[in-house]
Amino acid sequence: MLFKNPIFLALTATVTALPNTLPPTKRSAAPAPQYSFPSFPWFGGSGGGSTGGGSTGSSGGTYSSGNTANDITNKTPCKPITVIFARGTNENGNLGSVIGPPLYTALKNKLGADKIAYQGVPYPASAAGNTNGGGNGGALMVSLAQQAIQQCPSTKIILSGYSQGGSVVHRAGSQLGTTPIAAAVIFGDPSNGSPVTNVGNLKEYCAQGDGVCGTPRTYAITAAHASYGRNGDAGDAANYISGVTGVA
Repeated sequence: MLFKNPIFLALTATVTALPNTLPPTKRSAAPAPQYSFPSFPWFGGSGGGSTGGGSTGSSGGTYSSGNTANDITNKTPCKPITVIFARGTNENGNLGSVIGPPLYTALKNKLGADKIAYQGVPYPASAAGNTNGGGNGGALMVSLAQQAIQQCPSTKIILSGYSQGGSVVHRAGSQLGTTPIAAAVIFGDPSNGSPVTNVGNLKEYCAQGDGVCGTPRTYAITAAHASYGRNGDAGDAANYISGVTGVA
């Protein structure tokens, strides 16, 4: 005969009869990472896009100013130096405003406008591109370099980029093959310290306090990251380009 304790049975019945008063457990989804690109007064704003929204500059002639340059695709007269430039994240046009136009101005002041052809890379430059090396920007840069050599076989090509545009230069290098490149010049490069494949001459500029290219590599977007067009680096880069190409 199985013994049943009456006290135990009473407690069991009481517990069974109690209502479920505990609130349901809620699981919070982990927040998605957020990236913020501040709009400094001298920065390119929140534009960008594959067509280079908010463009100003050359539309059918030789580049002289503004955030868009198309000397290669416009088939302007051949120049001793051809600079192909990739802008940074969210910058407008195909040159942006941080260092693309100031670099041209420095080259023009040193060598003269008749020595410089200037071309921006029309890649999206979106925030998403920071995770995939600038997306299709590298292939577009290589295509422009090949077109420049086909149109002007004796021109000296400089690949240049700023911020995400630096990643474009690195990706282009790996796809160049035998396309001759005189040098690469990069500002605020996320891959600072790494060579550009198939390019023997490389000049890097990393402003003090720039977390995108400096040490420690925090990738923080600070005022230093947007200082390249105002801190003297454009003039120094013009001197470097003149020396490495032999054009004076």
